Amino acid sequence: MTMPTPEERPGEAFAEAAAEAVQTSVMAFRLVMAIADAVRRQQQKKAGKEDELPDAEKAAAEASEEVKKFLPDDIAAALLEGADWPQLAQQLTALKRAGVDLETMLPRVGEITVTVRDQVAANAEKVRREGTEEWAKALRETLPAGPVREAILSSPAWPEMARTMATLNERGVDVRAILAAAHEEGVGVDQAVAKVLAAAEVPTTSRDATLSYGPLTVGLDIPKDLDLGDRERALRQLSISPSENQKFARMVREAMPGAEREADLLMSARQWPLVAARMADMESKGQPVAEHLARLSKDTSWQEGPQSQVGRRLVQAVNDALRKPVGTPAGPGSKVSTAAARATSPSVGPTKASASKAAAPTESAAAPHRQAGPASARGKTR
Repeated sequence: MTMPTPEERPGEAFAEAAAEAVQTSVMAFRLVMAIADAVRRQQQKKAGKEDELPDAEKAAAEASEEVKKFLPDDIAAALLEGADWPQLAQQLTALKRAGVDLETMLPRVGEITVTVRDQVAANAEKVRREGTEEWAKALRETLPAGPVREAILSSPAWPEMARTMATLNERGVDVRAILAAAHEEGVGVDQAVAKVLAAAEVPTTSRDATLSYGPLTVGLDIPKDLDLGDRERALRQLSISPSENQKFARMVREAMPGAEREADLLMSARQWPLVAARMADMESKGQPVAEHLARLSKDTSWQEGPQSQVGRRLVQAVNDALRKPVGTPAGPGSKVSTAAARATSPSVGPTKASASKAAAPTESAAAPHRQAGPASARGKTR
């Protein structure tokens, strides 16, 4: 038997999750029927007229049409194929003979089963998504920004990689140590392939990485080839998952009640991925992002000026709010001289995880103003 490819496995996992959701909805159907039958028995017992259950074979034939008519196809099929269908059919037929209108009852029970099915499916998707996000965060905290990290997150095999990391972690393996060691091999592969393709081994610093240098990126791990012109790629380069991006956007909107249009302008700004990266970095350090964002409704100096530049002003205002310590009185955003920032900004050390292990082994992964000193440049996997 051949091993399924990473592209096939997610499909199998989806089918398994869907089947589990349907089976759970069938369990809910059984529960409702058991309760309804118990009520029927109790009422008839009180009247001294408790009926015996109808013949199972006849009941199955009679009730199957009702089930097919009033329940979703997937749930109906699962019920009819179940080993306990004859008993369920007996309960349905007994209810009908006792005076219950199945044409009214079954659609309502169907709504219950659909709700259960969809809740189970949504939960499975949430678990799958959050499992992937956990390891995307691990990459951000363990590996420096650069071609290796981006290659992992953009690979079609990424979901399978994340599941493998989760399995290893459950078995007591230090996944971050493996990632740090594998990073060095990835850098070697990147450089070897670059030679064959006659590309530069060390990419030149992109215009976006150069222009982003300063208050927006100080302390952040920014790739040297940052591409803010491609929103999807920029978020991937910064290890911001789609759901994380949506969460950060929601947090900004909640911090700016009544200013939804302005919040949308902020999210559409070219520098938004850098703002999201700042929030992700703060969350990884346990800092209260929402409390920082609350300043946006207290200090509205970002509203002053041409309407066409409100998005740009909000980028600066949010960055200022995120960088100020909680408890600092709200006031007009600080005016920062980019030239001064470039001249005085200190070199930033390794990312969160590598700070405890030493920096990851590549100089080409991060923008020049984010690189660690040469003494720790290759100490990550040693």
